[in-house]
Amino acid sequence: MQDSPESELDDKPDVGFTLGSGSASKDGASAEPPHSPALDAPDELGETAGSLEQQAEELAYDIGRQLAAAAPRGWTRLDAVFSVTVTDTFQRVFYTVADGTVVEAVPSELLVISARAQRELVAEFEGEPWWRMIVGLSSDGEITVDYDYGDEPFPDGQLLSQQAYLNDLQVFPRERVPLWLAAYIANDGRQTRTAERAAFQAELDRVAGVRATLTENEFPPLGVLWARWAMLAAVFVATGSPRGPRILPSLGWFEGAARGGSTLFLVPGGRAVLSGGLWNAPELEAAYNGAGEMPELYRGAPHWVANQVLNPRASQGTLSFCYWWDGTGWYRGDSPSPSEFASAVPGIWTVETVVNLVAARFGDEADRRVRAAAGALLSAAERAEVRREHLVDLLVEDSEFDLDGAYYQFCLAGLTAPEIAAITADNAKHLVRQYFTEAGLDASDYPLDDLVAERLDVGWMVCAPTHPGEIVLGRALFYVADDGIVERSSSSQPPQDYAAEFAERYRARLARAI
Repeated sequence: MQDSPESELDDKPDVGFTLGSGSASKDGASAEPPHSPALDAPDELGETAGSLEQQAEELAYDIGRQLAAAAPRGWTRLDAVFSVTVTDTFQRVFYTVADGTVVEAVPSELLVISARAQRELVAEFEGEPWWRMIVGLSSDGEITVDYDYGDEPFPDGQLLSQQAYLNDLQVFPRERVPLWLAAYIANDGRQTRTAERAAFQAELDRVAGVRATLTENEFPPLGVLWARWAMLAAVFVATGSPRGPRILPSLGWFEGAARGGSTLFLVPGGRAVLSGGLWNAPELEAAYNGAGEMPELYRGAPHWVANQVLNPRASQGTLSFCYWWDGTGWYRGDSPSPSEFASAVPGIWTVETVVNLVAARFGDEADRRVRAAAGALLSAAERAEVRREHLVDLLVEDSEFDLDGAYYQFCLAGLTAPEIAAITADNAKHLVRQYFTEAGLDASDYPLDDLVAERLDVGWMVCAPTHPGEIVLGRALFYVADDGIVERSSSSQPPQDYAAEFAERYRARLARAI
């Protein structure tokens, strides 16, 4: 947030837009190009809306023909874009030639003048002008003209300056400006939160007694949420989806199909920040296009909730929710409840939600085996003990799935079991002999040269063999873990019971080492 952002807007022109019904992108036209109208055609326009529309269409077609006249030899298609306001323009044309090469060019200033005239005609019969016009023409004469009214953000490089759009709105006022564009024009960094600003605001909140809201049952605890996010990321990677959640070091990332998205940043000290937004968040619509106030998303937030751990939407003024985990619970300021932005967050709500999403990635293969394997994998992820065999059970090692990519998502999330190579039986026997030597034990009735080893889950059980008919009570048994630790027991304690406790101690040592 910046100090007094409203005051910085006071000297800007009144753009005169308020929340209205909005308008979708208008349909493009597709037809054979008509004969070229004179470039001074606007002087000869008829009075009816129909004639205005026809003249606008003909002028757009004429622009296409003039672009074709300047095309390189052997061209097969051209695609041109005009991004226009009353003061600024961006224009490019891309020619595709027979060998597939694309040649980029800048349309002439005369064509820009024609595009401006065409835009003004559209404004007369549509009630508002387009922001971008896209003209497509094939060498066999098929032409398309599409008007872009900003339903989605413009591509990089085609967005003009803030002042250019403010100037345009002075000439062509609109009932509603697309949320993303309204934020671009008017947000002035009000959602940004530098470390300095975060520390200052946190102290102000403390002195004033401003408190964040502790949520209940809105999100799972951080460890569970992180494991579920990683689980979904791994499965979407494994199944080759270009979309879906992803894991990066200390970061969960998600952009949904409904143009909403979020990030989950892990902060040292067992803390985290979950933030993101919806493209059509009603609170932001009211703030930018109506009389509503900008929600105080950081109300009561600690100093470590700052730009570096906020979703990029904060810098664009389109952040619509922000939650933070302080080690004990999830807190929020004026953010809505998750039910209002669920499409902007991966499906991490319950175990059943996660398993259903995983099963859906397999289609007809989502049988009981898949669901059981998914449940086991998720359980291992929540314990930070994911092994490759868990993924093999789910994905089948010789399938077309990207097992390595999926496993790497868990590695980045820090949820894999430490990769310690299992020691060999000979190494385990050697460690038992060494144990005897270092402890000064008498091996006269315990033939160390004849030791036998039996593999356990996390190591070996080693002992001297008994001879046929020989009964030995309390015979020494040695348990050698894969990390080289030797434990001594005896046959008086059931080996299966001791082996379970032995495995728990091994895993506890590994957990302390992470």
